[in-house]
Amino acid sequence: MKAFIRDLLGYDPNDKELTGGILGVAKGYYGCVEAQGRGTLHCHMMVWLEGSLNPNEIREKAISDPDSPFCRRLIAFLDDTISNSVPAASSNCPRIPSTDLHPSSVRGTTMLGYNGYDCDSKDILQQDLHNLVHSCQVHKHTATCFKYCKDSSKPKECRFGLDDSNVVLESCFDPDTGELNLRCLDGLVNNFNETILRAIRCNMDIKFIGSGASAKAVLYYITNYITKSQLKAHVAYAALERAVRRLDEQCPDDSELTVRAKKLLQKCAYSMISQQELSAQQVNTYLLDLEDHYTSHKYKNLYWVQIERLLDTELPSPECQPARKAFESVQTTFTGDDSTSANDASNNDIVSEVCNDPETIDALEDEHDVEDDEEVGIAVGSDGSLVAKASQVDDYRYRPMSVEDLCLWEQ
Repeated sequence: MKAFIRDLLGYDPNDKELTGGILGVAKGYYGCVEAQGRGTLHCHMMVWLEGSLNPNEIREKAISDPDSPFCRRLIAFLDDTISNSVPAASSNCPRIPSTDLHPSSVRGTTMLGYNGYDCDSKDILQQDLHNLVHSCQVHKHTATCFKYCKDSSKPKECRFGLDDSNVVLESCFDPDTGELNLRCLDGLVNNFNETILRAIRCNMDIKFIGSGASAKAVLYYITNYITKSQLKAHVAYAALERAVRRLDEQCPDDSELTVRAKKLLQKCAYSMISQQELSAQQVNTYLLDLEDHYTSHKYKNLYWVQIERLLDTELPSPECQPARKAFESVQTTFTGDDSTSANDASNNDIVSEVCNDPETIDALEDEHDVEDDEEVGIAVGSDGSLVAKASQVDDYRYRPMSVEDLCLWEQ
């Protein structure tokens, strides 16, 4: 991965005059390593390019003039960078390693016993690329593709969006929506970049986060991937059910509610952890202290809940105050406290509105519970004991005069 970032992306944090890589000048990247169900490690990576526009800016330019020089240059760049069809085989190519063996198992066109020709000739490189794309990029439908198709009366659709009918002969912008529709010459071929595919020699996919619905779909896909749990939902529920049953069998006489609750949480956690499957590749990655993510920048955590609570206390929102006061009035009404103004005529309408809105009641109850609990971070000290970590809120509130002009994020 480090060689990919350095040599193909051309990113070097120590080089101030970046010459760029195969995608252009990369100004940032973030990649996460993930394991498939059978343990194969792969990386999902986002790359930010110098001079690129955000999806909204691209959409505005496309709607204003889809035939502008900018739109034509962008389409030409993407058509040159992203391919999605099997290149033609060479008719004048001698026998090469990727023809006799699986292309992923050999390193390029050089191999013992295949040295009687020019390994860098155009015909040989073309044939090697053809073998790679045909073996690694062409999609073949399996039962997994249609596992979400429950209605037998409707035609089955591949959940990966790959189909013979997905053919678009030319890339273009929709003048009404500004959406970028990229060229697709073969609906069953995953997008690939020729240079990257030749280098990594395995299955890959590459997408441009452009404009319109396609950009939203890619962002949804990325968000879904980085937030999904490694533990399947049905496995987690089964583990929880098993933990509850064992607790009833082992501790039927526990009357202390707090003791029983703690034991239940412990058993649920242990049960779910025991169901977490780790492949040999993942275990080796951690044992060898290899990275599970790659990033061009360093980030610091900002615990926003505590900051938001401080802002709400110091600078209360006028929109939230009526509902919050009504909630407090409702509470005092139910507890029978006559010293409050819950029965005041000016608050009757607000109280009635809050009482009739279950969602508002639930939200305010959650907020009220959170306000009563102060989160305390802990860390392991040099002697192995647990010590309280400094609070970001207190660090900001009591910052020295020398950094008073800095905002929270800059500190």
